[in-house]
Amino acid sequence: PTYASAALGGWAFGFANGFPAALAGFVLGSLIGYAIARPAASARVEAVIAEKPQWKTVRDALVGSGFWRTLMIVTLVRVPPNSPFAVTNLVLASVRVPVVTYLLGTAIGMAPRTAVVLWVASRLQQQVAKEAVKQTPWWLIVIGIVVSVAVLAILGWVGKRGLERAVGANNPRPASTSMS
Repeated sequence: PTYASAALGGWAFGFANGFPAALAGFVLGSLIGYAIARPAASARVEAVIAEKPQWKTVRDALVGSGFWRTLMIVTLVRVPPNSPFAVTNLVLASVRVPVVTYLLGTAIGMAPRTAVVLWVASRLQQQVAKEAVKQTPWWLIVIGIVVSVAVLAILGWVGKRGLERAVGANNPRPASTSMS
């Protein structure tokens, strides 16, 4: 879900970094969906549309009447908060919306809702972080650091022993030879 990704981006990276990253991720994700759906479904969808002249008229009116009209339609389809991302990718690719128009409309249409979710999540994170710092006793932070260092030391020791055993198993010591 795009909302979950946007909220996580706002929480983890703040608005300034999270917004372009989330929007780029959504556009790239939609491109992947487009690249899969267009060859997989467009021939069948075009055949079904061709059987119904009314459907062809509607399709052409929505996405076959030039760059600006198609851009407007794709943008409007992407704006609503309840627009199902994967289904929309499938439908727009299947009716052969040109890829540049598709990507621009996706970016423009998803920008407002992504911005709102990211902004809210980044503000919540800032508030929670302020409260957490105010309420966390200093000794708990020290214990957290000590435990983290201890865990890293133990993992390093276990890893080093494992490597020594692996190297030792691969390079057996030469047997001592005695001349008698």
